Amino acid sequence: MMDGGATSKEPVIAVIYHSGYGHTQRMAQAIAAGAGAELVAIDADGNLPQGGWNLLDAADAIIMGSPTYMGSVSWQFKKFADASSRPWYAQTWKDKLFSGFTSSAALNGDKSSTLNYLFTLAMQHGGIWVSQGIQPSNSKAAQRNDPNFLGSYSGAMSQSPSDASAGEMAPGDLETARAFGERVADVASRFRR
Repeated sequence: MMDGGATSKEPVIAVIYHSGYGHTQRMAQAIAAGAGAELVAIDADGNLPQGGWNLLDAADAIIMGSPTYMGSVSWQFKKFADASSRPWYAQTWKDKLFSGFTSSAALNGDKSSTLNYLFTLAMQHGGIWVSQGIQPSNSKAAQRNDPNFLGSYSGAMSQSPSDASAGEMAPGDLETARAFGERVADVASRFRR
């Protein structure tokens, strides 16, 4: 509640992502469910849907996602990132909240390189990064479906074997993504006060 009993407007959150095989899309959907966010899917040609750029401009927080291919984002995501030089030039996204997520087939898979790329892109836009904020499940008793089993601090990660469909993703990774979305929404709400 703000002074005078008026309620503050909910933050606008956009999840922009590219997904090659559906795994990153499922993460995006889980994050959006946790954050109450709008999804903006980058298509197979690296393009945004109609109204995508407008939604990103209007957003209080932008959560970016890409699969990790060869230690970085997909070329489709890179095409979007390069095209974001227009809002960069106008400083349209300055002081927005940003965060990121990724998926790969290997447990490590150099996913941190992808998150670092997303972090750098956010910093170039003058953004403020929101970390994962979920302690890792790293005890001897930890199970694969525990929250943040992959132990990421900078953003959400998921791992699926290369021959596993998106429907076979680890429920713990999807729950971690949902909780990550909640965290970004919570931070965005506090920034609106």
